[in-house]
Amino acid sequence: MQWYQTIFELIDMRSFSNLWYWVGLSVFWSTVGHWVLGVPHDLIRRAEKNEDFARHDVETLVAVYVRRLLFIVRTAGIWMVAVLSFVLSGLMLLATRYNVEFAQAVLCLLLPGCIVFLLTLRTARIIEAGENAGTPLLQRLRRHRQSVQVVGMISIFFTGVFGMYQNMLIGVYG
Repeated sequence: MQWYQTIFELIDMRSFSNLWYWVGLSVFWSTVGHWVLGVPHDLIRRAEKNEDFARHDVETLVAVYVRRLLFIVRTAGIWMVAVLSFVLSGLMLLATRYNVEFAQAVLCLLLPGCIVFLLTLRTARIIEAGENAGTPLLQRLRRHRQSVQVVGMISIFFTGVFGMYQNMLIGVYG
């Protein structure tokens, strides 16, 4: 018996029954929920407590992140949409038509990630339009974080239910 056959027998390499997929999913959503437009959540909380240096840091970090994000979208947005459409179409085809579990697992990460990116882009445009300082900025960041957390909760719930369904299906028919 080869060494890699032994490893694959000991470790289940299917996506939804693999512990590393769930660890990666939790790390992804905790990271996305913690960093709001390039600013860590604890810094936003300190700025809400009227710590002047923290408020200045939040405003500076948000300004840099918003300018950078909008520059990238304005210069390469069409290419990003084209490549992402190609990737999502391929994953959808593999996940639905051919029932490739890896494609289903990646889709469970990528689709909500795209929704979060669109929410971030919307928030960046609102901030660029005028909510770029003080209390309105902090409120906008808080609302954006809450919306990202809602998307994350729905995504984790759906991924968990779908993953359990896949594991039971493999257990019955596998």
